[in-house]
This record gives sequence, structure tokens and C-alpha cells, in this order.
Amino acid sequence: MKMNTLFYSLLLLSCLAMGLSNRVYVHPFYLFSHENISCEAIESKDPEPLQTIHPLTPIQDNIQPDPRTGTSPEGLKNLTQRTAVLAELQNSLGLRMYKTLSPKEEKGNLLLSPYNAYGVLVTLYLGASKKTSGSFQQLLGLNRDSERTDCVYLIDGHKVLRTLQGINSQRDGPQNELRTQVWSFVNSEADLSKDFVTGIQDFSDASFVRAVDFSQPEVAKAQVNNFIQKTSDSKVQNLLTDINQRTNLLFASSVHFKGNWRTAFQPKETSLQDFRVNETSTVKVPLMTHTGDYMYLNDSSMKCSVIKLNLSKRTYMLLVLPHEGAKLQDIESKLQTGVISTWINHLKERYLDLSLPKFSLTAVVDLRSVLSDMDVEKYLFDSETSFERLSSKANFTVEKVYNKVLFEMSEEGSEVQSTPLDERVPLKVTVNRPFFFAVAEVNSRAILMLGKIRNPSV
Repeated sequence: MKMNTLFYSLLLLSCLAMGLSNRVYVHPFYLFSHENISCEAIESKDPEPLQTIHPLTPIQDNIQPDPRTGTSPEGLKNLTQRTAVLAELQNSLGLRMYKTLSPKEEKGNLLLSPYNAYGVLVTLYLGASKKTSGSFQQLLGLNRDSERTDCVYLIDGHKVLRTLQGINSQRDGPQNELRTQVWSFVNSEADLSKDFVTGIQDFSDASFVRAVDFSQPEVAKAQVNNFIQKTSDSKVQNLLTDINQRTNLLFASSVHFKGNWRTAFQPKETSLQDFRVNETSTVKVPLMTHTGDYMYLNDSSMKCSVIKLNLSKRTYMLLVLPHEGAKLQDIESKLQTGVISTWINHLKERYLDLSLPKFSLTAVVDLRSVLSDMDVEKYLFDSETSFERLSSKANFTVEKVYNKVLFEMSEEGSEVQSTPLDERVPLKVTVNRPFFFAVAEVNSRAILMLGKIRNPSV
């Protein structure tokens, strides 16, 4: 589980490329560490007893979000530097997860939120024992190497979560586009760490911590699914398919991105056209068309075209279309943060006649399953993992970690499309075959959504 030295080299180079070259490089650990840094003995107990909440609100008693007591990113020192570095770390982990999931979706669409997945893992980190914390920090890219094996340098998880919140909540930020909800369902006989509950609120827009009697799994499953459906305005339905009667904690989150194009597509320009699903099959889908200036790149080495589409003032979509005859999976296999940064840095304004399909996506990501396929789940959720900072209940375990991701775009825009006479001949770009896209926040370049479309009609 040692962090690859090459990763840190890429991280440093990427941070420099993102405008930090005039700053002294600071290792990510030191940006998010506690003020008093020390190597804490793995086997040592915390000097203060764990502060917990008990009893917890029963699931059937209240469907209102929990009162907010979490801290805000305001006043966090060096917030701009922190968001840039954290964006690089979450993007890197998100791309690793994407490349792990992609082979399983060779014929289907795929959607993932690196922003949300990273936040979920940091939130769970708050409950991990010192021994388990080291594995979490290595996965998150926030570990500090030590020659000693009997101790670990810990980060301040709340600083990380508040920085993530800062990406989404700065003035004119994408908070109206991106909304996160978190549900924690706890064994009714257990208590739950106050620090963990605060972390949930640091990360989410709305949160629900509820006690559940898991002794009757089918009854508990119905209660949990109904509760999530009611509190998500029916956007998240039937999330759980099975529950174990020995469950201690079920952790679920949803992240919903609802955006508009900066410039509206005109309905009269939308028409049904063929979309090539694979070499032998096509489907009829509505293709929206707009002629205007876009930031564009033809990457001959990666055999793809890259188009930047502005959404709000603080978000944009990067759309990657393979050249005719090129395979999407060949481009995906080379995806990393350095590649995406290079694309962004080399975009040039180009007059395009752009046609792209209408699409919306939903997906359920089982984070434990993804981490298992990445061969790191055994370090975070196996029988040796300890979440002793989650509850005072002995052998407290995290049974499931689910993430519901929803992405939808409208034809509408914040700016009306003008149609002045233009004598320029546009380059025609028709997105009529499988493509990859990323939605990012402008200032930090944090990737909020990653996805691929193989069939816009499903």
C-alpha cells in the first residue's frame, strides 16, 4: 500500500501547472494535518473517552434533516491552495475508480462523482482506528511516510471535509447545481461518535442519522429504502437490496448535479439522428445543435477531439470524442490528471457547428465493491479493520457504503443564443458515437462528475 513515488511527482507537476508555481511546495499532509504534529502510537488509546450520541433518533420518528452543527470553510487558512491540492488528489482517485469501473460497463453508460466518493471516504476516516487510518490516508494521498511501524501521523479530517465544502460553496459556486445528501443508519443498540456526525455535516448539504432495528432484515430494508425515498424526493429508490441482521452501520449518500448550458440550445435546431452504439448498431436520439465559438482541441496523439462547454460561471463540461475508428477504451486507459490538465491548457477557441445528444444519467456505486476491485478494500473494510472511533460498541463495523449519482442537463441556458451573420465556415463536430465527459469546478478544477455515454437512449 505504499504510495507510488511517481504519483507525488505527477501531483507536484500538476499543482505547478495549475498556477501554484509561485508558491513554496507544501506536502499535502501538512496542509491538512493537526496543528501539533506527532507520530501517534497505533496501539495507544485516546486520552479522552469517545464522545457519542445515544439514543439516536429512531427511523420512524422524524423525516426532517438533522439540525446543522457542522463547521463552514470560511476562515480556513490558505483555502485556495488547499482546494487546488485537494482537487488534484480527489481527481486522481476518481480516475482510478473510473478506470476500475469502466471495463464492467463495456456496453453501457457509466457515471461517478470523484467529489462525492472522496468526501465519503474522508467521512468514514473520522471513525477509523489509528491502524486503519494509515490505510485510508494512503488511499486519499494524504499520508506522511514514517520509518516507524508502531505509529502513524494523522490528518485533520474536518479540514479536508471543509475544504471540499469550500469547492462547492464559494461565492458564485456551483451549490445550486450540486447537492449532496448523506444517510447513516445505525444499530438501535449502538451509539455514534459526535465527531463523525459533525463530519457528515461538514461534507453534506443535508444529513440524516437514524437508529434501526436490524434484527428483522426484511423489515429493516423496507424501512431504510422508504426513508431514503421520502427524504430524497423520490430521487433515490430501492437503494438497498439486502441487509444483514448483524449490521452496525449502513452509510449511503446521493449527489445530484442539475445544470444548464451557458448558452441555450434552440429546440428548432434539435433533430433525431443516428447515434452509433457500436460497430454494427445505431439508435435514433435527439441531437442538439449550436453554432458558435468553443474552446477546442484536436489531440492527434490520443486520437480524440476535446470540447469545453461552459455551464455556470463556476462549472464547465469537458467532452472527449474519439476520432472516427478510434476506441473509447484506448483513451480511457490513458486517463490521468496530467492528461486532462494538458487538454485544458492546450484548448484554443474555434468556431464550431456542434451537435450533441440530450442525455441524463443515474448510477449506484458500491464503494466497497470498487475498492475491492482496486485491491484496497481489504485494508479498509475487512475483518481486521477497526472503526473504534465510530462507536463505543465493540467490534463496530461498516456494512455497506452506497453512493447514488444523478446527472441531468437541460437544453436551456443562462444566456440567449444570438444568431448574428457570420461569414466564418464552422468546423462540424457531431457527437454521434460513444464519448467521455467530465464536469469540473472552474477555479480548483475539481471533477464533480465523470461519465461515459455509450447509448444516450437508455
